Amino acid sequence: MAIRFGKQPPPASRAIVPGDDAVLDRLFAASRLAHPGQSGVRLVSEGTEAFALRALSARAATRSLDLQYYIWHDDATGRYLASEALAAADRGVRVRLLLDDMDARQRDVVLIALDQHPYIEIRLFNPFRTRSGLLRTLGEVFSRGSRLNHRMHNKAWIADGRLALVGGRNIGDEYFSASDGVNFVDLDVLLAGDSVAAVSSSFDAYWNSRSSVPIARLWRARRNRMSLVELRGLLAESVRAQAQEHYVLQLRQSPEIGSLIQGDYVLLWGPQVEVVADDPRKAIKRAAEIGPGVLDSLMLAFSATQRELLLISPYFVPGAGGVGRLSGLVAAGKQVGVLTNSLAATDVAAVHSGYVRYRDELLRGGVKIYELKPAQEVLEHERVRLRFGSSRASLHTKAAIVDGERVFVGSFNLDPRSATLNCEMGVWVRSQVLAQQLGELFAAGESPQHSFVVELDERGRTRWTESVQGRTVQYSRDPYASWGRRAAVWLLKFLPIESQL
Repeated sequence: MAIRFGKQPPPASRAIVPGDDAVLDRLFAASRLAHPGQSGVRLVSEGTEAFALRALSARAATRSLDLQYYIWHDDATGRYLASEALAAADRGVRVRLLLDDMDARQRDVVLIALDQHPYIEIRLFNPFRTRSGLLRTLGEVFSRGSRLNHRMHNKAWIADGRLALVGGRNIGDEYFSASDGVNFVDLDVLLAGDSVAAVSSSFDAYWNSRSSVPIARLWRARRNRMSLVELRGLLAESVRAQAQEHYVLQLRQSPEIGSLIQGDYVLLWGPQVEVVADDPRKAIKRAAEIGPGVLDSLMLAFSATQRELLLISPYFVPGAGGVGRLSGLVAAGKQVGVLTNSLAATDVAAVHSGYVRYRDELLRGGVKIYELKPAQEVLEHERVRLRFGSSRASLHTKAAIVDGERVFVGSFNLDPRSATLNCEMGVWVRSQVLAQQLGELFAAGESPQHSFVVELDERGRTRWTESVQGRTVQYSRDPYASWGRRAAVWLLKFLPIESQL
């Protein structure tokens, strides 16, 4: 049984029904009327645009903000968006914030202070009972380790039930091209129209699940060290310090963001949209016991491929079954391409060890593999841009293109953790236009200027090829990766940890 903090389950609440006269009601009203029963969709690949959409939608909200995240960092952009959520609550907007506890646990003091606001409620998914102390934490991990291993990896930002952002981005500097170090190549899909209700329904299911616990029930709530007034001062000071940062200036200066404010923001209306989300009971039950989820939707789509399947996954551990499925598609005359992180670019080397076990077998099966290299570059393709970061890049996008007609964007990595341990969500869109746009991102990522082309040489050994200033360069071992990192991955290959990757 799922844990509860307190004797009674928390009161259930539901998404507030959208109205007709608020700012976000009017934003896409004409398009909604012109496309009854349909949805507006836009890919959001630019980090600063993704930040601005969240900040401006929070600023425009009049009824509700429902925010669901695996990670919300206490950094510059995290504090800025927290400040916008607090300002919305001050206007009477109901704010529900659902965070996975793996990352939130270390920020109890700030979150509990925020939760003191009468219009803000914060719940934690699958929380630790122990909030601090190494020995107590180790004791809980020992007694509840298997349960604590199940995390909520979903990402959703819903404003007034009229606009939703779903995809791979958490909240933090590296997700919005605002970090001085590693920045993630990431992707959201912006939704308006009918599909927003499906995102809200998924949020409600998680919010009211037995695994979601109000933060006010934690023992530290009675020993809070920060008041809401103190938190306001902290957030206000942080926002003032960011006034001239490029992602803040984007709120005022970007033509695209200006078009959102003026109601001219371009969405693609009419495509078939399906929001898919795992049952929140996946955190306490086996996936087979709760019916189909995100993995099932992906497997069905992959199996139905007629011509070409393109996959983008930062952490790619297909397992023997995945290798057989992808190689089988190639054997049947289909093309399969995979864009993932190189060892030098990945932020989780342990997961890379699971990937390298299957890499050569995939190549022998005819699967084309491209590994993103850690480069400082920005590409532009019409309205869609792929930003590789200010210092070095790490792929974080989770997406798929099936036959140039269907697109998936979500939180699901193609690895065992997303398949069996984490709760996940995503969006399927049937649209040749969106497939072309995402295909351009894939083509940019797979180019020799930005990725290593991975192949087997004439002797069956792994070979990496890149283009450097017009020259073709080849490597016989993971390029740009340190000796220590290569050694660590080699050792990890022999450990029985694949189910946790």
